[in-house]
Amino acid sequence: MKKVLISLFVLLLTGGILVGASDLVIESKSQTYNESDNKIKFDGNVKVQVDDMKVVGDSADVSMDGEQKPDTATFYDKPYAYEVKKNKKREVKANILKVSLITKIIRAEGDTQSTVFDGKVPIIVINADVQEYDTQSGVMTATGGVTINYKELETFSNKAKIKTNKDGDLKDIELIGNAKIKDKSNTSIADRFVYNAVTKILNAYGNTTTTTTNDEGKKLVLKSSLQEYNQAKGLYNASGNVRVWYDDYYAVGPKISVFPDRKTGKPSLIFFTGRSSITQGVRTIYADKIRMTIKPKSFTAVGNTRTVIKNIGSGDNDSGMGLGL
Repeated sequence: MKKVLISLFVLLLTGGILVGASDLVIESKSQTYNESDNKIKFDGNVKVQVDDMKVVGDSADVSMDGEQKPDTATFYDKPYAYEVKKNKKREVKANILKVSLITKIIRAEGDTQSTVFDGKVPIIVINADVQEYDTQSGVMTATGGVTINYKELETFSNKAKIKTNKDGDLKDIELIGNAKIKDKSNTSIADRFVYNAVTKILNAYGNTTTTTTNDEGKKLVLKSSLQEYNQAKGLYNASGNVRVWYDDYYAVGPKISVFPDRKTGKPSLIFFTGRSSITQGVRTIYADKIRMTIKPKSFTAVGNTRTVIKNIGSGDNDSGMGLGL
């Protein structure tokens, strides 16, 4: 949930592989054509080029349509596809790689890995069971144990979907199913994450939990139904059964806003709106609004406040607390 998200997905998708009306050039040690299955088969040091994309593998075949035009090129035995533009290189590795010359869809299957290099340094690595890129719609979909690594940032999900516009610029990112975003000091989990590159807002939906660690090693844990992170302002909003844990504080409310420290960028102030409560030890305070400060640790409650302190006294006196009359 940091600014690195922008760089991560822009670098991945700008300059993506595009297959237009171009020549398909295939080199290999041997080529055979079987009329019964209508395929051209290539074996031994297979090299394929379509526009800027190159594919290298041990074997491949190209299926033909009814007019004897190439339909789908399929590469076997762990092929390697790559594209170089300026100082950026994007490569794809998989057990099987399929390139549709009609639908313009590139599909990698089995232990897939996509990597973007800046010079010789890998800056983005995506692993999944399957990765598919639709060059016409600008949608990349990764499924099955999806992990994305960018410097200190890691994401995990069952599925990831990335959309770009016709110019290849990022529109939005979606992480679906058991999704997690993690860096050195922050972890967020949810059923689904959606990032909008235009508004620079990251939304988390369903069973959301964010955990952040401050410089003193203390953890702030935030759970709610929905969470929103405004990247430009560094502001968190959460709603729906919001619960917050920090040190010996436990707070509950319908809605909160979390503001960052100007220097560190880490959570500094938490504002609870709507009937809320904050508990410290045996004392619970209820109020219409609560302001909680992380450092120095303090809170202020206003609006119809009520304090409940549990288990006062030993309980030995049947009359309870009195005035001694």
